[in-house]
Amino acid sequence: MKNFKPKAWVLPQPVLIIGTYNADGTPNAMNAAWAGQWDATEIMISMGSHATTDNLNRCPEFTVAFATRSTLTAADYVGLFSARKHPHKLEKTGWKYERASQVNAPVFAPFPMTLECRIKEKLQESETGYYLVAEIVNIVCDEKYLAEDGKPQVEKMDLITFDPIHDGYIALGERVGNAFHDGKSL
Repeated sequence: MKNFKPKAWVLPQPVLIIGTYNADGTPNAMNAAWAGQWDATEIMISMGSHATTDNLNRCPEFTVAFATRSTLTAADYVGLFSARKHPHKLEKTGWKYERASQVNAPVFAPFPMTLECRIKEKLQESETGYYLVAEIVNIVCDEKYLAEDGKPQVEKMDLITFDPIHDGYIALGERVGNAFHDGKSL
């Protein structure tokens, strides 16, 4: 076994696109990886100091989309370029959007599933950012990604995960088991 100094290597890390509106009403998106489920209907995201953070300080509502193999290049782009310096960065992505049904934030069309969220709490707020805990108000899923039972089928989505060890993206694979079931065989 080889030892490493502590790093942000919790795996897998989702590739999330945070959608907000800028002060002028134009949509904004940023790429975020340090996030996870906080509770049954809440998520947590580590937010640095970004245009998105400014937007969230103005309006506590946002969307969270899950990046895919087909959205990878544009998803990486919105993480590389800040709306503070590139206010029209979304034009390069070609993403169409519509207003979310339950929150004041954009839903970007090319993503299979999007969470509509509202900030409940900001933790350890400072000049460099904060951790936000947000309530999931609604979930929208493109119908072509639904399983026969009417629920989203993750295997169809071609989701990607961030590889913080080698700064890459990895496509998530096939279903390999059944949670809350397979362990019963022991």
